[in-house]
Amino acid sequence: MLLGACAAAAEGPIAWGWLGLTVAGILAIEVAKNASGEVFDFDSGADLAVAPEDRSPFSGGKRVLVDGLLSRGQTWAIAAGAYALGIALGLCIALARERAVLWLGLAGIACAFLYHAPPARLSYRGLGEAAVGICYGPLIACGTFLVQRGTVTRSLLLASLPLGLLVAAFLWINEFPDARADATAGKRTLVVRLGRTGASRAFAWIVGAAFATLASLPLLGAPRGLWLGLLGLPAGIRAARTLLRHPEETARIVPAQKAILLSFVLVAAGSGAGFLLR
Repeated sequence: MLLGACAAAAEGPIAWGWLGLTVAGILAIEVAKNASGEVFDFDSGADLAVAPEDRSPFSGGKRVLVDGLLSRGQTWAIAAGAYALGIALGLCIALARERAVLWLGLAGIACAFLYHAPPARLSYRGLGEAAVGICYGPLIACGTFLVQRGTVTRSLLLASLPLGLLVAAFLWINEFPDARADATAGKRTLVVRLGRTGASRAFAWIVGAAFATLASLPLLGAPRGLWLGLLGLPAGIRAARTLLRHPEETARIVPAQKAILLSFVLVAAGSGAGFLLR
């Protein structure tokens, strides 16, 4: 959202009311996804099977059902209410501001619900990583820009690709502490499929691909200011090195989880500033 808004601001004045509705709608769908996903992961046994030594601040689900903080009914009510709010806001934007955003919104809602839910169960079939990379990278960035400008530029689409790769990497590393529990519950994430050692190497390649893509963007016609996103490179390298050394130990993985999240934030902020400074 930050990247899309900054790119839009570089092209002209921001319609702050519509930006506010865009942010609210996306956040509502995020809340809804987490709530509905909590129920499906609880029912499959994935969250229940996470051992105490494999718990981390970034993985293992939100644990509101496992720890008895909410009932199933309350969790479903939150999911239904948040989905309804997100859909209502999306329809408002589509009908009164930009109709083309309807299709991006439908794709986002479908991915949000089907990430955990049948029949697709994307996260259980090794497709969740790609879905997250697409939705939290190009789809949200381009949707935010589309609401403001009524179109999508090539520069923004290119700039959103490293963010998509990095958020996929953040999900990827968060699957390591859950790998044993996921395998027991039949949740065949790519970390489960590759094994922790193989998946740690793949993680390093994803991070490398993200920054190689970012570095190449000005050569493809994007603003040179996007190189400010390379501020996230040291944290990305730190995350990859840590995971490669300790793929089996959750306690040692947590600093890498923090580092890749920091890397994502710095790339988003740096790339956004790059659009504004061009």
